[in-house]
Order: sequence, then structure tokens, then C-alpha cells
Amino acid sequence: MVQNKKLNFIVIDDSKLDCFIAEKIIRNTGKCDVIRSFLRASDALEYIRETKPDENAHTIILVDIQMPIMNGFEFVEAFENLPGNVVNNYSVYIISSSINENDLAKVHNYKSIKQFLNKPITSNNLSVLLK
Repeated sequence: MVQNKKLNFIVIDDSKLDCFIAEKIIRNTGKCDVIRSFLRASDALEYIRETKPDENAHTIILVDIQMPIMNGFEFVEAFENLPGNVVNNYSVYIISSSINENDLAKVHNYKSIKQFLNKPITSNNLSVLLK
């Protein structure tokens, strides 16, 4: 993890309940400055495109695979086409309840995806991510 920087989070999941759970667990770590949740990946991508990165912060993106309109992999493909100075301010983690081997294998096709995390987010898998 990026040392000496504030941590921000972006949660992208079409389930309001899963977003709520993730936000609660993230807040309980005490290591987060700002959390933004998006029910649509396209809205998150637009936000990232239009927002100047905070040079004093690093943002962790938790993105679900299975979503309508733009799924998690489509989001990552579009994200990786953003300018390098933008992409470098983020760490992307796929979250899913999918045990589909194709999804697990596909994660390795993207350089920006750091890890696959099982849903729902728990304090244990979040603490591993924060180390």
C-alpha cells in the first residue's frame, strides 16, 4: 500500500446493501478519509475522469463483477485507458460472490487489478488489503 498518504475508497456495486456493508466496514477501520459509492460503474468512471486526483491521497476502488449496463471488467478496461497519471492514483480490487473459474482467471488479464476479494467485504479481507 502507498505509505504516508490518506486513503480514499470508491465502492462500485449495483447492490445498495452491499455498498452499505462495505462503507460500514471501511469506516470501522479508521484508516479512510473519504468513501464514495456508485451503483453504476459508468457513473464511477465519469467521476474518476472528471475529478483531479488528490496528490496527498491514494484511492482504493472496490468493483463488483456482475452489474448491469457496465460490468466490473468493462469498467476496468475503460479505467486502464485513462491517462497514467490518473490510473496511478488508484488500486483496483475486484469483489464478487462469483466462483466462476473464468472470472477468477480473467482478473489476471488486467494490470490494474491488485486482487480478487470475495463478497461480502469483511473486516478480515479488508485488513489484508490495507497492509
